[in-house]
Amino acid sequence: TLLYTIKFESGEIVMAKVIKGTQVAKKVRHALRDEILEIQEEKPEFQPGLTVVQVGDRPDSNVYIGAKVKACEEIGIHGVHVKLPPETTQEELLEKIGELNQDPAVHGIILQVPLDCTTGIDESLAMNALSPSKDVDGLTDINAGRLARGDLKRCFTPCTPTGCMVLLEEAGMDVKGKNVCVVGRSKIVGAPMHDLLLWAHGTVTTCHSRTPDLSYHIKQADVVVVAAGKKELVKGDWIKPGSVVIDCGINPEPDATKKSGVKLWGDVEYPVAKQVAGYITPVPGGVGPMTVALLMRNTVTSAKRMHGITNPSKPLRRSYSTSSAAWRAPHLSLGATRSTAQFSTGATRSTAQFSTGEPASCTGVYSKPLPGSPASRTFSNTTRLAAAGLRCLRVMKK
Repeated sequence: TLLYTIKFESGEIVMAKVIKGTQVAKKVRHALRDEILEIQEEKPEFQPGLTVVQVGDRPDSNVYIGAKVKACEEIGIHGVHVKLPPETTQEELLEKIGELNQDPAVHGIILQVPLDCTTGIDESLAMNALSPSKDVDGLTDINAGRLARGDLKRCFTPCTPTGCMVLLEEAGMDVKGKNVCVVGRSKIVGAPMHDLLLWAHGTVTTCHSRTPDLSYHIKQADVVVVAAGKKELVKGDWIKPGSVVIDCGINPEPDATKKSGVKLWGDVEYPVAKQVAGYITPVPGGVGPMTVALLMRNTVTSAKRMHGITNPSKPLRRSYSTSSAAWRAPHLSLGATRSTAQFSTGATRSTAQFSTGEPASCTGVYSKPLPGSPASRTFSNTTRLAAAGLRCLRVMKK
């Protein structure tokens, strides 16, 4: 987080912190990667799988899907992109969804919306054809209904509002008994955000386009979550001093000074609000990165449920000697005869020393156990070393 010191006329000093969603999302992804590796020690067959179904070829959808597939690769999830032509009929789409529902290797399914089709597919019908147990976006009516009833253990919740809850935790904000204002009531963000905050025991007010005197409600709020889709709708001087402000807005505008040619604006008047709030998320780099991270977490959760892993994995706290049998190859070159390698062990990282005997190198990251992998051939002289079944995260020369 970035710190700002603000002194009010009253003499009160507030430390406003900018919650960097990029950093929090990185922590979430790393924790998931470590958890997958830990589970695979006991269950080598454990391999979370996520499939994204796209109809058509919308450029923005291609970008979003690319980010999801890339995140899968980084974490150790098997990500698949199923791209159907714009001429796909409703029956063909439902048939494909049915196949994925029955595939035991698929633990999460995303239907990328809006659909880019020429056949008039009923988007709601297609979305609700997803098995609720694989609906890792949390958008089916069944998952939405369970969330509305507070049945959080049996549903998946939409990733953006769930990411907002994680950011609130990062800010140290327990919403129990707090006045919370949600601006926006969409099915994807606003409405589920209200429900999540309500079941976290916040006193929640939902505002929208027809709410009179919006500023009044925001000025009373200890927590403000804005997902209205309107540039700087919430003015900075509406913010209660010391409150937490979560801005979900992404409003692009042409800007020739930017390399991308586009500047992103939030729904909150950020320059003013950051001088008043206790915590605030920026745009970009705030809520956005959390959406993909929580999608990955939902996919891992689904895989754990289907494998009968009901409790969170406990971090391993054990040391590994050079007598261990097999290892997963590092992604950095080993040029020294003695190096230190860090291995992922759940929430912790253990250090193992090993001698290569002679210079060796490896350019890939391998997730399959030895023997028989390219790593086994490259490091045939070191297979007696290091941690069995673990990926080497980093190699540091002595």
